Amino acid sequence: MLFQMLLCIALESSSFLRSVNREPKTESQPDVDVWDILRRAPPSEYEKIAFQYGITDLRGMLKRLKRIKKEEKKSTAFLQKLDPAYQVDKGQKIKLMIELANPDAEVKWLKNGQEIQVSGSKYIFEAVGNKRILTINHCSLADDAAYQCVVDEEKSFTELFVKEPPILISHPLEDQVVMVGERVEFECEVSEEGAAVKWEKDGIELKREETFKYRFKKDGKKHYLIINESTKEDSGHYTVKTNGGESVAELIIQEKKLEVYQSIADLTVRARDQAVFKCEVSDENVKGIWLKNGKEVIPDERIKISHIGRIHKLTIDDVTPEDEADYSFVPEGFAYNLSAKLRFLEIKIDFVPRQEPPKIHLDFMGQAAPDTIVVVAGNKLRLDVPISGDPIPTVIWQKVNKNSCHVLSNADSMDSPDSSSDLSNESKLLSETEGRVRVEMHEDHCIFIIEGAEKPDEGVYRVTVKNPAGEDKADITVKVIDVPDPPEAPKIVNIGEDYCTVQWQPPKYDGGQPILGYILERKKKKSYRWMRLNFDLLKELSYEAKRMIEGVVYEMRLYAVNSIGMSRPSPASQPFMPIAPPSEPTHFTVEDISDSTVTLKWRPPERIGAGGLDGYHVEYCKEGSTEWVPALQGLTERTSALIKDLVTGDKLYFRVRAINLAGESEPALIKEPVTIQEILQRPKFWLPRYLRQTLVKKVGETINIVIPFQGKPRPKVTWTKDGQTLDAKEVGIRNSTTDTILFIRKAEHHHSGTYEVEVQIENMNDKVAITMQIMDKPGPPQNVKIIDVWGFNVALEWKPPQDDGNAQISGYTIQKADKKTMEWYTVFDHYRRTNCVVSDLIMGNEYYFRVFSENLCGLSETAATTKTPAYIQKTGTIYKPPSYKEHDFSEAPKFTHPLVSRSVISGYNATLSCAVRGSPKPKIFWYKNKVDLSGDAKYRMFSKQGVLTLEIRKPSPFDGGFYTCKAVNECGEAEIECRLDVRAPQ
Repeated sequence: MLFQMLLCIALESSSFLRSVNREPKTESQPDVDVWDILRRAPPSEYEKIAFQYGITDLRGMLKRLKRIKKEEKKSTAFLQKLDPAYQVDKGQKIKLMIELANPDAEVKWLKNGQEIQVSGSKYIFEAVGNKRILTINHCSLADDAAYQCVVDEEKSFTELFVKEPPILISHPLEDQVVMVGERVEFECEVSEEGAAVKWEKDGIELKREETFKYRFKKDGKKHYLIINESTKEDSGHYTVKTNGGESVAELIIQEKKLEVYQSIADLTVRARDQAVFKCEVSDENVKGIWLKNGKEVIPDERIKISHIGRIHKLTIDDVTPEDEADYSFVPEGFAYNLSAKLRFLEIKIDFVPRQEPPKIHLDFMGQAAPDTIVVVAGNKLRLDVPISGDPIPTVIWQKVNKNSCHVLSNADSMDSPDSSSDLSNESKLLSETEGRVRVEMHEDHCIFIIEGAEKPDEGVYRVTVKNPAGEDKADITVKVIDVPDPPEAPKIVNIGEDYCTVQWQPPKYDGGQPILGYILERKKKKSYRWMRLNFDLLKELSYEAKRMIEGVVYEMRLYAVNSIGMSRPSPASQPFMPIAPPSEPTHFTVEDISDSTVTLKWRPPERIGAGGLDGYHVEYCKEGSTEWVPALQGLTERTSALIKDLVTGDKLYFRVRAINLAGESEPALIKEPVTIQEILQRPKFWLPRYLRQTLVKKVGETINIVIPFQGKPRPKVTWTKDGQTLDAKEVGIRNSTTDTILFIRKAEHHHSGTYEVEVQIENMNDKVAITMQIMDKPGPPQNVKIIDVWGFNVALEWKPPQDDGNAQISGYTIQKADKKTMEWYTVFDHYRRTNCVVSDLIMGNEYYFRVFSENLCGLSETAATTKTPAYIQKTGTIYKPPSYKEHDFSEAPKFTHPLVSRSVISGYNATLSCAVRGSPKPKIFWYKNKVDLSGDAKYRMFSKQGVLTLEIRKPSPFDGGFYTCKAVNECGEAEIECRLDVRAPQ
């Protein structure tokens, strides 16, 4: 309650409200009346509003504002004091200015009771004429304090409130996709260190009390939201908010699932060769162990284990028979076991008699030679071919093309006279150890090696062995397989409110292996982080992406996947924004119908969406037909339409659709057919509430009266004043189909009266009357006289003014002036009687007096002044009173102030007052409609020094009527009457 009471005190200070937002605002910081927002909001919303508008100490502010006074006493030292409060943005400057009555007076400025000293450029003191200015540069939160300007014994007090600028988000949140149980960390950066931010999940604020689940961290301008162990329930949209903006990011929690892009394969290796087991999985962060016959492999100088990205390798150098076993790779945390077998190749050399023809043994160890040797691009191709023959044969390797055979390498071929006959002129000779392609010769076998196989290395390789006993040939087909080429940029079709359909084409080259599927990713346009949309490979060439934020610009890209692995990413799609068609327009109705036109109106759709509205499409259809005809050319941006050139008598259906970038809405229909014909409507005025009572205006003001009416066809409008036709030169009349306007540029007295306006259609009409009262300032009172002078007192009397300004005289202002100085001082203001006594005058001085009359428009322009001064005699002067005959003071009752007719609201006490004089003191009687009110408890009667008052307790409409006051003494009697109207509250 205390907090709410302090807020009310602050908001009731009108001068404070005028001082709020005194400094000009920039475009990025709109002018917002925070105090008006606080006044309208419930107390439960105060802290939220204070956070939004940067009010850091709302409670302290309201406590300080409690000291602000609603009315300040008149000051002799200050012509203009400080405003009760000022507000300035942090970093800006503020000027505090006062105006002195004495330009030579000494001024002190205080801050929280301590005098401000000149120090550098922080405070600047200026004196311009009577004005004294304190300028505070580069305002900080330390300048948020109470300030005083002290002149002699007087003080002017104010409060300065320093408002912090809004906190902007300079680096927004990024979307994230993680597995269940992983750590999630959202990071954003704001424009100022130590700023307050608020975190929300799906619109619900994350409180500090939930620290067991969420952890909040600040590091300078950076703010973090940390979830240590994520669960499926943590998926959703997370928002960070400051008082200057917000940022939204999506968190997707996926169940753990691992894909094997390349499994390990069986190997057959000769002695002292190298064996390499390699596999590729979908998650580069997954670790694992290698097993040999179920036991973990321990790395040493000969056995090496590597993990680079998604690829895991087991390399065994100098293979021995003991290395022959079953090898497997087990990913950590997943139920996978990738197995392969290592076979050790033993070559048995049988005795071959001399002059044995050469022989190529591709079917060694009882196994048939494979038709095609498959190698993964980038890997090492090693063709190990056993041979026999005596003497040791010469080996020639060739790559067979359609038109020629290219010699890749030969040994001792230059010594063979027949070797050149089998080769093309374009044959290229390579040494045994040269370059990327090389051969190795041994007694019982030859080896052909290509380091880092490439697509051009694919083809048929022919190995030829010769010796004097003969020759042998064999063809080996080599196929190089690779990851696919990246697909072309995907296309975005069928965009909705939070979804879109992505379409693409297969890559031009599939890497030599069938495409197994595709992986799709998306990101916000201004972000650098791509988020994966699917974990199971997409088999189709289209995908419907969901859970997007309407109005945010996105991009898409995809990967092609075959058995070798994943391609490079495709180019990003064209940026697109998820938007949805609007809902149908609402409140679609027919506003007007004529013989050839129809006027339609509607309201905008309830759901417009981020794409906004391009316009509306209006159509009509004849009854019995199915063809809808456009009613307007193109789209209209208005929410109404006038359809012209229609055929009288036709029955038409109408419909309207809302259009935006996403397409058309569902149509809004008028269910019943509309007949094109004029509808007769009875004329009727809709008189505004403020015109139902007397319209009071001041002379010189502009009068603009608008009175709506209805009626079809267009009615005839007629204006009269007091039964006479209006003069078009003085009063402007403008009529339309729905209203009539009376316009007077400059009101004068003679414009007062009763105005009548009539609308007529054939024999039907409607009429209303408006009473107008034009007021002006009254004239001066009449016959101001000095009736008597005694002691320090002067008695004055005057008569009401001849011209009351067309309004009741509400009082008089009486002033006096010493004859020596002729400076006028007000003695009484709002004085209601026509006589008064001016007291406390100075002996020996002479005084003039003047009287102004007053009504609702203000004081009269001139005053009535006494012709001669009143002399206040000094004490000690011998006064010889003149001799007078004994005077008879008997006087019949006479009312000096009449009863005034009044109009009051029922339920509130009302009073009637008048003034009477007479000697001896007259008896008073009150009557209502000639009925004596004495003894009626509803009425109370007072008489004090000639002022008579009748109080009516909580009158009802029944208490209205004529009230009479009668005064009677032995010299005569007098009575006065007025009318009282009691109206019900509106």
